[in-house]
Amino acid sequence: MHDDPDLGLELLSQMVQATDVSLARLARRLAGRLVLDLTRTGSARTRGIGKLVRTKGNLDGDIDVESSLEAITTARAERRPVAVDDIVSTTWQKPGIAICLLVDRSGSMSGERLASAALAAAMCSWRAPNEFAVLAFDNRVVSIKELNQTVPPEKVVTDVLGLRGHGTTDVALALTAAARQLATSSAPRRLTLLLSDAESTIGMDPSTAARALPELAVLAPADEPDHAYSLAASVGARIEVVDGPLTILPALQKLVD
Repeated sequence: MHDDPDLGLELLSQMVQATDVSLARLARRLAGRLVLDLTRTGSARTRGIGKLVRTKGNLDGDIDVESSLEAITTARAERRPVAVDDIVSTTWQKPGIAICLLVDRSGSMSGERLASAALAAAMCSWRAPNEFAVLAFDNRVVSIKELNQTVPPEKVVTDVLGLRGHGTTDVALALTAAARQLATSSAPRRLTLLLSDAESTIGMDPSTAARALPELAVLAPADEPDHAYSLAASVGARIEVVDGPLTILPALQKLVD
């Protein structure tokens, strides 16, 4: 991680899917913490007026000891560690945005792709802690976290790292699923982030589904950006090209802020 952070993240992401169950479990725990730490330190604080909010299971802010005291006392009495979900923390939240992240898992989910997707999910949890969704897709859509569902950010990250690759790609289906998620939000800004090369191998033309979204931004891989550029140009979406996991943080910062 010190000499080559991208390579370190890729290796750790591959270890999450190791056949050795104990190794995979340890790698998931380490990867979840590491990815969230990288997201916090690698991203500038969002601008604008925010408000102080209390959330459970989110250790990105300051721990509210008073609100967490009952859970801490109970855990000590039972001689067990305090569960992350029981800890209340306070964070500054910038209002007014809901985010749906779409992770393309068609084809091979290499260590680099997994690490990039995990960092993107962590960034969304940090930027819109109360209203973000993470959906994975190939020829169907799998929900990792729905928009109004409460899931600890570390679990979201490790679930993304556990994704396996599949074959065909239906981008239009994924964009339609994002529209359904964001339709439940009253946020003035509702953003869909598409992490994909945007090449559809089945399904309808994705540009039709993209036009139905309030706002679309695309994160395209540097080695295969052509279809993503074409989709973005056809619907007026913003696009950033990423080359390696850590490049996703500044790219997301540009698209979200």
